[in-house]
Amino acid sequence: MDKLKTSLKNTDKNTTALFGIAVLIFVIMGILAPRSFLGIKNLQGMCVQFPEFGILAFGMMLAMISGGIDLSLVGIANFAGIVGAVLMIRMGGSNFSIVIGIAAAILVGALCGVFNGFLIGYLQIPAMLVTLGGLQLYTGLGLAITKGPAIIGLPPAFNLIANGTLLNIPVALFIFVIAAVVVSFLLKSTVYGQHVSFMGTNATAARYSGINNLKVTIYTYGLSGILGGIGGILMASHYNSAKSDYGSSYTLLTLLIVVLGGTNPDGGRGRVIGVTLSVIVLQLVSSAFNILRVNGFIKTFVWGIILLAIMIGTHFIEKNKQRS
Repeated sequence: MDKLKTSLKNTDKNTTALFGIAVLIFVIMGILAPRSFLGIKNLQGMCVQFPEFGILAFGMMLAMISGGIDLSLVGIANFAGIVGAVLMIRMGGSNFSIVIGIAAAILVGALCGVFNGFLIGYLQIPAMLVTLGGLQLYTGLGLAITKGPAIIGLPPAFNLIANGTLLNIPVALFIFVIAAVVVSFLLKSTVYGQHVSFMGTNATAARYSGINNLKVTIYTYGLSGILGGIGGILMASHYNSAKSDYGSSYTLLTLLIVVLGGTNPDGGRGRVIGVTLSVIVLQLVSSAFNILRVNGFIKTFVWGIILLAIMIGTHFIEKNKQRS
């Protein structure tokens, strides 16, 4: 009983609010369209869709906790997926080629992230400029490989990563849960997690306390790149093809998810549970819009309005805390 009380006290208001919103959406849509929204196919479909941008959101969260931002994640994801797809096809589409393609995609993601981290940490170029340029760079590299059209003809077994099920539960959901557990462990139970939070709170104080800010920055963006590579694998597997412009709306969506999940845009604070609930809430809203046949452009407009509202609200809340 005491443990339950302690855990409830440690649960922040943001997490509680997100959980309440998720329940509210379920109740409303359960009344408006119970068969469509609560059907097994729709629930499975949601569990296939959100791991793609949810894993990218974890990468964005790590970058924000460090005091930066990673706008290149979608570019990294597509570039990594394209490299993996090319290798699979050239190696004949065997199961071994799938393993090599996945490993290559993750490696490409890591290298892109480390490159971003080096420019940000060593050359002291603002993270927004580096990663925005990185988005164009990695998208351009992917476009140079594909020449425009999508790479098709990937092994049928590769398609099962994003679209297959295990005990009627989508495989993509298992991958998302593993990513969430690993990121949570890194932030809560490792020295790296303490250092990245401290650096995000006050980079100067972190440096004077003996923390190697360059090392932490490179680790952070390297991890973000790895998560981008995993997201790219899921996107390529979902469509069973690879292209340089998949997930073009995910940059805005991951920003919205991370800020909505309680991550401080100025750095130093962020929780996996908050981002996870935020992913679920936005997927529920997206599914509800689709079932109610709301125009996709309106959905994107709503995402932008919500993001601006949250940013403005967070700004005034932080100002009031400083005054008090």
